Amino acid sequence: MVRPIKPAPPARVPLSRDRILAAGVAFADEHGIASLSMRKLGEVLGVEAMSLYNHVANKDELLDGMVDVVFGEILVPPGAADWKSAMRERAQSARQALGRHPWAIALMSTRTSPGPATLRHHDAVIGSLRAAGFTVPLAAHAFSLLDSYIYGFALQEATLPFGETEEETAEVARTMLAEVPADTYPHLTELTVEHILRPGYDYGDEFAFGIDLILDGLERDLA
Repeated sequence: MVRPIKPAPPARVPLSRDRILAAGVAFADEHGIASLSMRKLGEVLGVEAMSLYNHVANKDELLDGMVDVVFGEILVPPGAADWKSAMRERAQSARQALGRHPWAIALMSTRTSPGPATLRHHDAVIGSLRAAGFTVPLAAHAFSLLDSYIYGFALQEATLPFGETEEETAEVARTMLAEVPADTYPHLTELTVEHILRPGYDYGDEFAFGIDLILDGLERDLA
């Protein structure tokens, strides 16, 4: 009797720094950064936690690498582009990346050992501003102002109690409005009724309005 040939077991994917960082990002996306530990990450990867230390020295290096992964998802301003268009596209790209990885908002500017994607990104932003005629101090002001707005908006967007759809947002607004006396808070009631509850409202649309104000102000200062 011919014995059936057993299929070979699937090849085990070797552990690598990139694989560890990708798993760390995915874990933080699903469970939050506070839940991340080397032990839990090892369990996700099917290895002992000690195996991770062959590729990342400690948790700080893991976090540095994860932040670098997020920076790698953000559009790098092209050198020859119009600076306002480049900054606007970069801002939108950063907001989208932080929307996918809200845990990264608090870490983006706190790491003291930035990775290559982070350094490349920052250098490209500064280079785009300098090529447009920004002085070094004005480029620093612009960079700080833009990032403060981007990170702040992303944080607020991630924590507002609005739903993911227009209908969910409207329902939340109606529920909150029902608990707010209109005669006591007339301006809040007016804004909710005349703006938030209007068809097509999307809080994310406020982002473009703010970015345009900032860029127009920087353009005047540059001139």
